[in-house]
Amino acid sequence: MTLLTTMAQMDSVTIGLWVTGFMMALVIIGVRVAFAAAGAGFLGLLWIFSARMGFNKGLLVAMKMAGTIPHSKVSTLALSLIPTFILIGFLAYHAGLTRALFKAAKRWVGWLPGGMGVATVFSAAGFAAVSGASVATSAVFARIAVPEMLKLGYDKRFAAGVVAASGTLASLIPPSAILVIYAIIVEQDVGALLMAGFLPGAVSAVIYGGLVIILARTRKDFGPPVKGYSWKERFKCLPGALPIFFVVGIIVVCIYGGVGTPTEAGSLGAFVILCMALYKGMRLKELTGALMETAKLTVMIFTIIWGVLLYVRFLGFADLPAAFSAWITGLDQSPMVTLIFILCGYAILGMFMDAIGMLLLTLPVVYPAVIALNGGEAVTAAESAFGISGVGCSIWFGIIVVKMAELCLITPPIGLNCFVVAGVRPECSVQDVFRGATPFFVADVLTIATLIALPDIVLWLPKLMGFT
Repeated sequence: MTLLTTMAQMDSVTIGLWVTGFMMALVIIGVRVAFAAAGAGFLGLLWIFSARMGFNKGLLVAMKMAGTIPHSKVSTLALSLIPTFILIGFLAYHAGLTRALFKAAKRWVGWLPGGMGVATVFSAAGFAAVSGASVATSAVFARIAVPEMLKLGYDKRFAAGVVAASGTLASLIPPSAILVIYAIIVEQDVGALLMAGFLPGAVSAVIYGGLVIILARTRKDFGPPVKGYSWKERFKCLPGALPIFFVVGIIVVCIYGGVGTPTEAGSLGAFVILCMALYKGMRLKELTGALMETAKLTVMIFTIIWGVLLYVRFLGFADLPAAFSAWITGLDQSPMVTLIFILCGYAILGMFMDAIGMLLLTLPVVYPAVIALNGGEAVTAAESAFGISGVGCSIWFGIIVVKMAELCLITPPIGLNCFVVAGVRPECSVQDVFRGATPFFVADVLTIATLIALPDIVLWLPKLMGFT
């Protein structure tokens, strides 16, 4: 009885800390993020409302929230972007557009040192521009690029590692499902976040390509470049890849030109890719496969979202975000040092959680703290701690934290992209993929440092479009 009384007398912040610790323990022992967050959120709501109005009424309120939150949040218009973006990627793959893109990249950049690795990076970046999912990008190029590299004598660890790392570009290059999720959580314009991802995604791809060239020049027997293609053959392969860039153009024009909303842009892009796929002879079996794969991935993402949103609702009642913000802003150190510590925390957390779940769980607490650290939502660039206005800071932090989520896709023990590549290519063990992806971890750190030091890389396009 004394224990129950003590629990009932706890303040909301203390309850929030206990429930958060319980949820993290569930995640560490292997419980899926969606179910760990939903269970902890429900228990937290029950605890808080039982302390305020008794167990019976508290249980009734917690059950009502658990029943209404999934539908009210997941049915929002902005989230309809996610299945359309994923569908674009799977339709492009089943229509053979991905192979055409890889073939074009091989002919144009294959002559470079480590040419097949460079071709994989840039063709994956091109495919990322029509696919919103990193996992799908890794799976597609594991089927296409790895066999080509192994035939030419590339080390299997590198071949698998470059595919796993290149797949992460889909998290940043729009259309990106994870950028859409970030925009919804922090209540920012989806179009602004999508446009902000273009240049950082291109920078990341260039750094990856540069890393491959350096590895090829410093390691013996790394893998021969691909030579022998004439200019005529190079130009001849471009029409097969043009549909992908056409769809990218449609999405950019719709968002940038104000022709339609991001949701309408995604839907139009999916329709155009479907028409092209049917024109190229896509069969009913392939269409069914694309739809089923889209449905499976969408259901997985939406399950994580509704489970975590229940926990997020509990956080609001527990006042944990406000308490964390007050603590962060009260630290006696440089705001930039604090930001770096927060990003290091993401790197550690990403070893145990998937990217979407990690952002959904942390952003409701971390985001207000970072904005407060910068000086608030209404702060001007001249007055802010990071030299960026309030809205600009939200966009800038979003790109950096999504890049951190990319980093976690190739770090052990949970690096999802590495498991996907190993699953598609039986000749490559998970350990092989992790080892091959290790150099790209260094490249990602360099990219993040660049984006922190040069925020205009992130904010140039949003400023051009009037979002900031």
